Amino acid sequence: MNVSTAQIAAPFVTQSPVVMDCKLDRIFYGNFMAVRDSHVPIEKNKITGFIGPSGCGKSTVLRSLNRMNDLVKGFRFEGHVHFLGQDVYGKGVDPVVVRRYIGMVFQQPNPFSMSIFDNVAFGLRLNRYKGDLGDRVKHALQGAALWDEVKDKLKVSGLSLSGGQQQRLCIARAIATEPEVLLLDEPCSALDPIATRRVEELMVELKKDYTIALVTHNMQQAIRVADTTAFFSVDISQGTRTGYLVEMGPTAQIFENPREQMTGDYISGKFS
Repeated sequence: MNVSTAQIAAPFVTQSPVVMDCKLDRIFYGNFMAVRDSHVPIEKNKITGFIGPSGCGKSTVLRSLNRMNDLVKGFRFEGHVHFLGQDVYGKGVDPVVVRRYIGMVFQQPNPFSMSIFDNVAFGLRLNRYKGDLGDRVKHALQGAALWDEVKDKLKVSGLSLSGGQQQRLCIARAIATEPEVLLLDEPCSALDPIATRRVEELMVELKKDYTIALVTHNMQQAIRVADTTAFFSVDISQGTRTGYLVEMGPTAQIFENPREQMTGDYISGKFS
């Protein structure tokens, strides 16, 4: 069912200020074209969810937004990602600085083998933060709804925490440097239902202060937390699997009244 003609999604008409204007013309790994023709505006203080079948490029798109894919051999990007008036792929732009403003949390919780405090302080020290480190760490842990659970054991290893706590620790680490945008790549896929709900509640809280882009394989999660949803699918018409944006819109519209038949077929379970 993951077959398409060379269609291009209709433009998404935004209702709020756009923090990141992401025009992903083509993304390559070597000679393999992973993503094509996808224009994804990310609105301020909203959660934008990316959904779609496996191999549709949603994680590739997400990791392109803060140049995390630069670390992958053969990666090549055509298009632009405009953020704070500048193209993050522009000449002379330092990807390390980009990631200071556009933070990321990965699928598997990945705390460092160090204390809870040092995990959260890691990025601050890397950026040579001159303020009160203790206050900033406390603020980040409070922001990640973890402070009350760990305030008496900040010197204990982050690896000693439960899976759900580890993921919230990673979120605390990401927000400690006060980025503008948080990229979350299936942050609940390794968590149990209770820990998942806790992280979902946290996402909704965090959007008051941050703009969030979320990759999820869980459509119910997208319904619960995303304000806007982008549906990606796979084009196999050229003999390879290339992801592309099919449709983007308010989450309620995408799930209740999709414009494209392929969107409706996917959310109704006709293919996955």
